[in-house]
Amino acid sequence: MSRIGRKPIEVPSGVTVTITPGRVEVNGPLGTLSQAVPQRMKIEQDAGQVVVVRPTDRGEDRALHGLTRTLVANMVEGVANGFSKQLEIQGVGYRAALKGQDLELAVGYSHSVVIRPHVGIDFEVPSPTQIVVKGTDKQMVGQMAAEIRAVRPPEPYKGKGIRYVGEYVRRKVGKRA
Repeated sequence: MSRIGRKPIEVPSGVTVTITPGRVEVNGPLGTLSQAVPQRMKIEQDAGQVVVVRPTDRGEDRALHGLTRTLVANMVEGVANGFSKQLEIQGVGYRAALKGQDLELAVGYSHSVVIRPHVGIDFEVPSPTQIVVKGTDKQMVGQMAAEIRAVRPPEPYKGKGIRYVGEYVRRKVGKRA
C-alpha cells in the first residue's frame, strides 16, 4: 500500500464513520449518508481521522484515490454542516415563492413552474428574488440548483433569468439601427 498523497479527513465530534468493504456510511447531526466506494481503496479510521490509502501509484489508482477521498470528505462535511447553493432571479415580474415544501417560480411563462425538492433537499426564499437550496448531499444540492437554473437560464441581451449568486453573465450588444 502506498502512503503517497495521504491527506487525512478530520471527523468532527458527533459524526460517526462506519466502514465496510465497498461501502462507507457517515452519521451525524444533520442525517446519514452512505456511499459505495471502490474496494481497491483501503479506508482506515483512527483517532478522529479517516485516511484513504491507494494500493499502487498507477494512474487509475491515483484517480480513484482522489475520488474516494473527496466523496468521503464531502459526506463528513454534509452531515456535520450541510451544503447550500444560492440563486438569484433577475427580470421584471420574475419571482419565487414557497408553497409548502415546493418552490413556485414565476419567470415569464404563461404559467408558474412548480419544482418539487428531491429527498433530503430544502428550499428557502429569503426574498422573492433569492432562492437557497440546502441539503446534506453535495451532489444533490448542486443537481437541484442546476434544475432550478435550467427553468430560465440567464439570457445574454438583458441578463434576465435565474443565475447563481456571483455568476457573471456575458452580455451581448443588441441590434443597432
